[in-house]
Amino acid sequence: MRTCSLHGTSILELSSTSPNFNSSFYGSPKHPYARVTPSLSLKSCHFTVRCDVSFRPCIDIHKGKVKQIVGSTLRDSKEDELTLVTNFESDKSAAEFAKLYKKDRLKGGHVIMLGADLLSKAAAIEALHAYPGGLQVGGGINLDNCLSYIEEGASHVIVTSYVFNNGQMDLERLKGLVCVVGKQRLVLDLSCRKKEDKYAIVTDRWQKFSDVYLDEEVLHFLANYADEYLVHGVDVEGKKLGIDKELVALLGEHSPIPVTYAGGVIVMDDLETIKEAGKGRVDVTVGSALDIFGGNLSYNDVVAWHNHNRRGPKQDF
Repeated sequence: MRTCSLHGTSILELSSTSPNFNSSFYGSPKHPYARVTPSLSLKSCHFTVRCDVSFRPCIDIHKGKVKQIVGSTLRDSKEDELTLVTNFESDKSAAEFAKLYKKDRLKGGHVIMLGADLLSKAAAIEALHAYPGGLQVGGGINLDNCLSYIEEGASHVIVTSYVFNNGQMDLERLKGLVCVVGKQRLVLDLSCRKKEDKYAIVTDRWQKFSDVYLDEEVLHFLANYADEYLVHGVDVEGKKLGIDKELVALLGEHSPIPVTYAGGVIVMDDLETIKEAGKGRVDVTVGSALDIFGGNLSYNDVVAWHNHNRRGPKQDF
């Protein structure tokens, strides 16, 4: 399979090599939805950006349980489990959290499976069934299983390591996903860490640096293949250290499609900072800081802030 690295390669060069992608997935009995997916044209894509800010809730699942984990401490091997830092483990199921978000009319939340075990997959599917069409799902998503989660009720699938494979962006894999589930159902997780004063996209439990750096060119190129971005500021995620304002500003300035930032929110003022730094174009998710996950930040206050933003500035908060 041909891979494509953006390191030292022009985005314009990549797009000019395959402006229209016709895939063998069309008409495949294994992927029936691909039959109605139009061919991908990089030149014909139009982008829209919402000028309001939403709170995107989350359900992180580890071994079937809803947990808040410092993501950068997560490993695959059993020997490395001693490094895992867990901020919170809930006695409520993933489905119960999904029902809460449905009651509060919060859409576009992220169900993330922090492992490929059967218990986590079952819990994720229960959450999707509890709030069909209201949640996105990520964690181990690939070409073979992506459509199954859509069929279980996910509005989108979230993908990172499958596309940024072995430190490089695999454009053929990305195009394959678009042909199976459609651009309108695909979220690219562009979580990143600082490297040489730039933001490098990281994969494989956020341990491996890719050679793709998050900047205006990359954000515009990848918008041809995704409906939204999800970006964790890995250096601050789960650590309650405050937000990465520089990263938020980059996203607000350059993302041509909806983008959600995660990482470091502690107090309500952080939400306003994200709103300002992101120019009203960057949504936010909050995890460990929320009282429903053992933190001190009121979930109800965050929902009220969300509703205020959706109504408009003339409403009292």
